[in-house]
Amino acid sequence: MYTEYDADLEAENRLRNLMWTVSGDYKLNTKLDAASWEKSKDISLYDAVKQGAFARYFDQSQFAMYLIKKIYYGAEERSLTDLAQMCVDMASWKKVAAERPGVPELRSRAFEALLDHSFHQMSGSLTGRIKLQLLRGSLSGDWAGEQNIAGPVEEMRHLEDASETMEIIRTVDHLYNQWIDRSFENKHGDLEHVLSATIEDLKEFDWKDLLDEDACEDVLERYLNEINSRMTSMAEEADEPPEEQKHPSGKKVILLDEAAVAKMYSYMELNYGKSYLNEREQKRMDHRLCRGAHADCSLFFTDGILQNPVLSNAQYVNAKRQAENNRRLYRNSLNFVKRSVEILTDELRRSLYRRNEIEYMRSEYGTIVPNLLWRVGRTEEPGKLFVRTSRQNNTEFVVDILMDASGSQRDRQGQVALQALILSEALSNHGIPHRIMSFCTFWDYTVMQRFREYDSPRSENLRILDYTTSANNRDGLAIRAAGDSLLQRPEENKILIVLSDGRPNDIIVNRPGSRNPHTYCGEYAIRDTAWEVRKLRGSGVHVLGVFAGKEKDLQAEKKIFGRDFAYIRDIRNFSRIAGQYLRRLLEWDAEDF
Repeated sequence: MYTEYDADLEAENRLRNLMWTVSGDYKLNTKLDAASWEKSKDISLYDAVKQGAFARYFDQSQFAMYLIKKIYYGAEERSLTDLAQMCVDMASWKKVAAERPGVPELRSRAFEALLDHSFHQMSGSLTGRIKLQLLRGSLSGDWAGEQNIAGPVEEMRHLEDASETMEIIRTVDHLYNQWIDRSFENKHGDLEHVLSATIEDLKEFDWKDLLDEDACEDVLERYLNEINSRMTSMAEEADEPPEEQKHPSGKKVILLDEAAVAKMYSYMELNYGKSYLNEREQKRMDHRLCRGAHADCSLFFTDGILQNPVLSNAQYVNAKRQAENNRRLYRNSLNFVKRSVEILTDELRRSLYRRNEIEYMRSEYGTIVPNLLWRVGRTEEPGKLFVRTSRQNNTEFVVDILMDASGSQRDRQGQVALQALILSEALSNHGIPHRIMSFCTFWDYTVMQRFREYDSPRSENLRILDYTTSANNRDGLAIRAAGDSLLQRPEENKILIVLSDGRPNDIIVNRPGSRNPHTYCGEYAIRDTAWEVRKLRGSGVHVLGVFAGKEKDLQAEKKIFGRDFAYIRDIRNFSRIAGQYLRRLLEWDAEDF
C-alpha cells in the first residue's frame, strides 16, 4: 500500500537527486525542505536547483559559518537568513541558467507560486517586502516599487555578477547592519570582528534554543546544517505574527493570542484599506451573520486599499500594479468588450420588451367583442364574449455581482474583472440597479470589497478594474453577507451572480477561547456554500454561479449551484451564456419567479 510516508520519501529522493545533479557533488548532504512539495512542486524543485548551484559556484560552508558567527554575536536569525536566501538566489540563478536553459522558467513558476501562497505572510515584515519586490521585479522586469526599499533591492541585484563568496557575505552583512539593526556594528563590531570568532567561542554558545529538537550530540554541527538549509530555502518566509500549528485534518491552523487579536483590525486596514462601516455597524453585522459554520469569524467591508489606503505599502503597490494590468487588458480588449456589452444589452432589451407586451385574453368580462354577439340566443353556450388586456409581470429587478478574489483566481484576475465589467455595463444600459463586490478571507476576516453600489452612477463601473486577488475564500459567509443586503432591497425580483472557481477553502483561526470552527475546505465547505445558496433561493433570490475554474472542480460547482451555473471555457462566450440565463429569468411569469 502506497502511504503518505512513501510519497514524502519519493519527493525527498527526487529533490536530493536534482541537487546532486546540479552541484556535481554526490556527497552534498544539505537538508532539503521536502515539506514544501505539498504546497508547490515548483518551489521545492527550484530550491533543490538553487542549493546545488550555490554549492557548485560558491563556498557553502564559508557562508554558513559567517551566518553562525553573526547570530553568535546577536543578529536576529530570521531576518538574517531571509536576507541570505535572497542574496544566494541573485548570486546563483544566472550561473546555473547559463548551463541549464530550463531554470529561468522553473524560477518564474516558483516565484509565481510564492506570490500565490505567501503574499500576505511576506508583506508583514521588512525583509518580506524586499522579497516581494524581488519576486515581482524578476517576473515582470519592472523593478519600480516601494521607494524606501529600492536600496537593498538594487544592492542584491548587483550580486548577479558575483564570483566570490565574500562578495555575498559583505552584501548580507551590510544589508543587515543598514536595514535590520543599525546599532549592531557599534555593539558587536564590524564584519572583520564577526569573522574572527573561533570555533571555541562558538561552542560556548547554547545553540539548542535555536533548534527544533533538543537532543543532539553536536548542537553546533546540527545548527550549521540548519543554517545551510535556511540560507537557500525559498519556502522560508518572513515572520508571521500568529503561531501556526497543524489541525488533526492536516490543514494549517493559525493560533492567535490576545496581542495578535488586538492588532488584527489595524493589520486588515493596512492590507485592504479602511472599512466604510463604523465599529458599531461592524459588530452588529458580525453578530447577525457570523454564526453556525462561521462562528468566531468576522466580516470586513471596504472600498479597497486603492480607494482608502492607510499608507503606501507593499499591498498598495501590488494592488495598483494589478489594477494597471487589468486596465491594460481592458484597453487591448476594447472591441471585444464593446461587442459583448452590445450582445448582452440586446438580450436584456428583448426580454424586458416581452415583459412589457400587452396580452389579450378572451374572458367573461371586459370589453365586448361585437363580432361574437351573433352567438347569443343561437348557441346553448355562447362562450366568452369579452376580451381583457393584461401586461406581463413588469416588476423591477436588482442584481448583485459577487467575485471570488482568493489567490486561486490569480491567473484569471483580468478575465474575471472583464466579465464583471461586461455585466455591469449591460445592466447600466437598462438602468437596472446592481452592486459589485469581491470576497476573500485573510485570518478569520472575510473581506467584502465594494466596487460600486446599487444606485451608483455609470462612471463607477470602471472601478471594477481595481479587482485583485489574495489569500483564501470562505464562500458560504460571503454569499450570506451579499444576500443579506440584497434581501433588504425594495425590488421584487432579486438576482445574485457569483463569479468563482468552485473551490471554497479557508484556514482555521483559533482565537483565545474560540469554539474552533470546523476546517473550511473540501466537502464540508461545499455543503455549507450550497446550503447558503439554497437558503437564498428559498427567500426568493435567484442565484447563478459563473464558473471559470479548472475542469476538475466542475463537480463542486454543480453541487453548489445545481443546474443554475454557467461554465465559461472561453471568455468570448461569456455574454452569450450569461445573456441566456438572464433572459430565462426575466421572461418567467410572476408566479413562477
